[in-house]
Amino acid sequence: MIAGIHPVREALLAGRTFDRVLVARGAGGPRLQEIIGLARERSIALRFEPREALDRMANSAAHQGVVAVGAAHSYAGLSQVLPGARLLIVLDGVEDPHNLGAIIRTGHAAGASAVIVPERRAAGLTETVGKAAAGALEHLPVARVGNINLTLEELKKAGFWIYGLDERGGRLYTETDYAAPTVFVLGGEGHGLHDLVKRHCDALVRIPMAGAIASLNVSVAAGVVLFEWLRRHPKA
Repeated sequence: MIAGIHPVREALLAGRTFDRVLVARGAGGPRLQEIIGLARERSIALRFEPREALDRMANSAAHQGVVAVGAAHSYAGLSQVLPGARLLIVLDGVEDPHNLGAIIRTGHAAGASAVIVPERRAAGLTETVGKAAAGALEHLPVARVGNINLTLEELKKAGFWIYGLDERGGRLYTETDYAAPTVFVLGGEGHGLHDLVKRHCDALVRIPMAGAIASLNVSVAAGVVLFEWLRRHPKA
């Protein structure tokens, strides 16, 4: 993390990779506008947050209304990950970096071609994610998109079949024929899949639960369905 107008500006000019740049709401001035412009030019996510949020992130550092969070790895573009892809993982707002890292690691092990995450209300490729992925970030690209629903529409047009994982899904994951190429959509912690995202899925599948808890941790659930897919679609 880098705090302060001059350090953030110099890091952006030097081409450093950032996951996101946070700007305090109501802050202004030409130097801050230059930072906002540089972030947009480099397609770095911008978030405008209450000043108190930046105070907490910067701890005792004087942030001057701007904080930049470094990325453990650069993102791929959606167009880069589509050619030849057999399996894609779309995450609908997974916010825990440990879960994101675990899903990247599991996805690589199961033969996924890429993970797709939204720009907002989702974990980014921070150092914590890189550690949880245990090296898989070097092998499995992560694409970041502005709108999950528009992305699912684009994937359908490209010939992908979309399967959402939902605890109230109409089909068991073991009894579903997964047409290829395949997209699995996994919801975030707590809220699961958003209703509009569900409507973009070709089918909603569920993992049966024997205990009193209604659902699994999202990274565990990802492992269950991904390796079932791999069993059905072994590499040639």
